[in-house]
Amino acid sequence: MAFRAKPFRLCLLSLVFPLLSAILAVGQSNCGINLGSVLTAGAGGTSRAWISPAGEFAFGFQPLVRSPSTNQDLFLLAIWYNQIPKPTIVWSLNDHPVQEGSRIQITDEGQLILYNSQGQQVWMAETGNERIACAGMLDSGNFVLINGASIYIWESFRLPTDTILPGQRLSKDGRLFSRRSDTDYADGKFQLRMQLDGNLVLYPVFLPTQAVAKAYWASGTNRPDADSELVFDEAGLIYIEDRNRNIFNVTERDLGSRQEFYYMARIDYDGALRHYNHPRGNYTADARRHSPAWSVVQTTPEDMCSAVLGELGSGACGYNSYCVSSNGRPNCLCPEGYSHADPLDTSQGCMPNFQLPSCQQNGWELNADFVEFTELNNTNWPFNDYELQTGPQVDKEMCKEFCLRDCFCAAAIYNGKDQCWKKRFPLSNGIQSASVNGIALIKVPRNNETTLCPESKDRYIGGYFLLISQEDAEFAANFNFIWIRRYTYKELEEATGSFKQQLGRGSFGTVYKGVNPSNPMRYIAIKRLDMAVNEGENEFTTEVNAIGQTHHKNLVNLLGYCDEGNNRLLVYEYMSNGSLASLLFSISRPRWNQRLQIAFGIARGLTYLHEECSTQIIHCDVKPQNILLDEYLVPKISDFGLAKLLLFEQSRVARSHIRERSGTLHPSGLGKHRSPQRWTSIALV
Repeated sequence: MAFRAKPFRLCLLSLVFPLLSAILAVGQSNCGINLGSVLTAGAGGTSRAWISPAGEFAFGFQPLVRSPSTNQDLFLLAIWYNQIPKPTIVWSLNDHPVQEGSRIQITDEGQLILYNSQGQQVWMAETGNERIACAGMLDSGNFVLINGASIYIWESFRLPTDTILPGQRLSKDGRLFSRRSDTDYADGKFQLRMQLDGNLVLYPVFLPTQAVAKAYWASGTNRPDADSELVFDEAGLIYIEDRNRNIFNVTERDLGSRQEFYYMARIDYDGALRHYNHPRGNYTADARRHSPAWSVVQTTPEDMCSAVLGELGSGACGYNSYCVSSNGRPNCLCPEGYSHADPLDTSQGCMPNFQLPSCQQNGWELNADFVEFTELNNTNWPFNDYELQTGPQVDKEMCKEFCLRDCFCAAAIYNGKDQCWKKRFPLSNGIQSASVNGIALIKVPRNNETTLCPESKDRYIGGYFLLISQEDAEFAANFNFIWIRRYTYKELEEATGSFKQQLGRGSFGTVYKGVNPSNPMRYIAIKRLDMAVNEGENEFTTEVNAIGQTHHKNLVNLLGYCDEGNNRLLVYEYMSNGSLASLLFSISRPRWNQRLQIAFGIARGLTYLHEECSTQIIHCDVKPQNILLDEYLVPKISDFGLAKLLLFEQSRVARSHIRERSGTLHPSGLGKHRSPQRWTSIALV
C-alpha cells in the first residue's frame, strides 16, 4: 500500500514544489527593502525615497505647505506617482504629519516604525506581532511588508486613504475618506463606503466623530448575502463584484490605453468620486514646466451642489454660502455682505461682515433706515424655513417687509407668485441653479450700520443682560459703543499671569497674551498702554472710540477695556498666526494665491474704514506689522494708534496733528479734500 502511494506523493510534490518556488520567487522579487533601511524627512523635499522597480511609484516623505501656526516645515509619509512632473500622492499616513528630521525605519526587530524628529515613536505598522523580513514598493502602487514565508503581512492597498489604483479592491466595510482641503490631507467631510449589504455609498461626515449623515449617492446594489467588493481592474474599469461574479459598473467611460495613461480614482475634498487619467511619457525639463495635468474622465455624482442636500449638515459649501455647479465642480460663493470664513478653502462657509441680529429694541435688523435686501435669483437655502406667508397679496416687497419685522429673519425666499418663506441663521445647503424657483432676499445692514446705541442704559453682553453703573454708562455714551466689556485690572492681571507672555510692543504700549476670563478655552491679546507717553490717553480714547464702533471680518475685534487709575488696557481677540510681517519675512514665504487673498482682505478692511463706517476713519500707519493673521490666515487690521476720526469739519486739524507726531504724512493725509480710500497701499512682495 505504501509502495503504491509513493508515486502519488511524488506526483503531488512535483506539482506543489513549482508552485511554492513561484510564490517564494515572487516574494523575493518584491523584497527590495531590507531590515535596517531608513528614510529621513529633509528640507525642501530632498528626502530619498524607496522606488518601485520600474520607477512608477515612490514611498517616502512629501513636504506639506508650511504651517503658519508653528512656522515649521512638515512632511507626510506617503506613496506617490513618481514619473509625472507633479508627484501625485495616492496614499498617506494623513493623520501623522511630522517635522524635518523625522524618519521611517524597518528596524532590526522586524517592525516598520515612524519616529518624529525627537526620536519618539509616532506610528507603527500593525502586523499582528509577525516579524517583517523585508518590504517592497511595487509597480502597482502597493507598499508591502513581507514575512519570512514571503507572505504579505501588511499592505497599503488594504488601508487606503482617499485614492484607489488599478489592481486594488475595496472590501466589505472598506472606506475612503476625502481630504480636509486641497493641501490638508487629514480626513475631511466626505466618505465612500463599501457597505456590508453590497451597496456602495457616499456620505457627508460630521467631524471630529466621523458620524455620517444621509447618503447623497448610492449604487443601489444592496441585497442579502451579496458579499460584494469594489474592484478597480487593470484595464481601468471600476465595478462592484458580488460573490457570484455578478458585475455592476460604477464607471463606463473609456479611460484610454493603459500603455498611454496612468489611472486613479479619488474621493476629492468636495465629496465627488472622480476617475482620472494622466498621459505617460518621458518629460524633459521644459515639458515638466508645461506638462498636462490629470484629466477627469467621470464624476460621481455629476452635480455635487444638488446632491449634498439634507436637513443635517451645511451642504457642499458650508454655512451662509451658496453653491453653483461649474465645470463639474461646486463653486462656493458668499452673498453680498458676507465673506469666506477661510479664503483658502471656500467650502468652509461664509461669515457675515456685520454684527448678527440681537433682537434688541432699536436693533439695526428692525430699522428700515438701516436695512437693505440683496437679491439672488434662482437661489435657496431649502432647509432653513421656519415660517411661510402665503396669499394673493404677497409680493416681493411684502416678503421683504415680513423679514424686516422679524429680528430672527436672516433671509426670505419669494417664489415669484404668492409665497414668502422666512429663513433663520445659519443658512445651510445653499444652492443656485436654473432649476431652483425663487428669489432670495438677504437681509444686511445698509452701509454696515451695526452699532446703533439703545436709549436704555442696559447693555447686552455675552448672552446676559447687565445693569451697568452710571459711570460706565457715561463712559459708553461718550464713546458711542456697545458690546464691549469693561474689565477690572485684577481680572486682566490674572488672565495674563501677571503679564508674563509678551507678544510684541508698539508705539504706545506692550501686547500680552492672556486667557479670556469669560471663556478659558480662548486666548485674548491685551494691549497695556504706556502712560509715560504723553499721548497715551489720547490713543486710548482714539482706539476705543474707533474700534468700538466698527465691526468687520478684516478688522481686529475689540472685546473690552480697562480704565482704573493709571491703568489703561485694551482687550482684543487673539490672532494665532501673528503679524503679516512675520509671514512675509519668514524662510518660507506665502504662495501667490495666499498673498492675493491677504491683499483682498486688507483692502476690504480699509474700504470699510474709509467708506462704510458711519464715521470715516483713517489709519495712517498701515504696515505689515499692523496686519494680524488669524488661524485661517485671514488678515485683520490692528493698531489704531494713529487713527483719527475723519469728521469733515475736523479733518484739517487731524492731518496737522499727524504731521507733527510722525514727521511724515501718509498719502491719505495729502490734499485738502482728498478721499482716503484712493491712497492706502501696502506691498506683499
